[in-house]
Amino acid sequence: MIKLKNHSATIFVIDDDVQVCKAIKLLMESVHLNVISFTSVQDYLETFDQTQIGCLIVDVRMPKMSGIDLQQYFLDKKIQHHPPIIVISGHADITTAVKAVQLGALDFIEKPFNNQQMIDIVHKAIKIDKAAYHDFLHMKTLHKNYQSLTKREQQVFEVVVTGKANKVIAFDLSISQSTVEAHRAKVMEKMSANNLSELVKMAILLGLLST
Repeated sequence: MIKLKNHSATIFVIDDDVQVCKAIKLLMESVHLNVISFTSVQDYLETFDQTQIGCLIVDVRMPKMSGIDLQQYFLDKKIQHHPPIIVISGHADITTAVKAVQLGALDFIEKPFNNQQMIDIVHKAIKIDKAAYHDFLHMKTLHKNYQSLTKREQQVFEVVVTGKANKVIAFDLSISQSTVEAHRAKVMEKMSANNLSELVKMAILLGLLST
């Protein structure tokens, strides 16, 4: 199995045409980008993990699993983070291009492609993915912190962010006001929130509070 550098941007090229893989690899390396190529989607998936940053350049038509199939796989498996996908094709048609974009492709490029166009969209993909990966890590931390709360602390959290006063929360949960204050302080500490405003934003991201 190929060892991947988790936090360095990598261009993953998937095409059953070895010459296309080589051409894209040379192009990306000419602008000092790290490249790993695969001749099948299955080979790529054997190395995949959600901490990979970069972009995917994948052919739309390949045996067994195509570029479209890879997009559908990510959706079906509810993968929280994967590199942005650039779909390439030597036999493009409008229907396929539309489907690729609907499934989340960053772009759909016909072969033979313009080198500068490819370089530009790859750089755009890397920039997008770095931001997406930051959000992915942030959400993982939020969920981890939320799960560290006790059931009662989760209850207090979910009521506190609605703006209710401590005495009202105490009445609703049938506990003392001092107990509410203690739980509230623990919630702030475990969630690493500096103030109520931050806690509200966290609740929205966690789906505990609608905007």
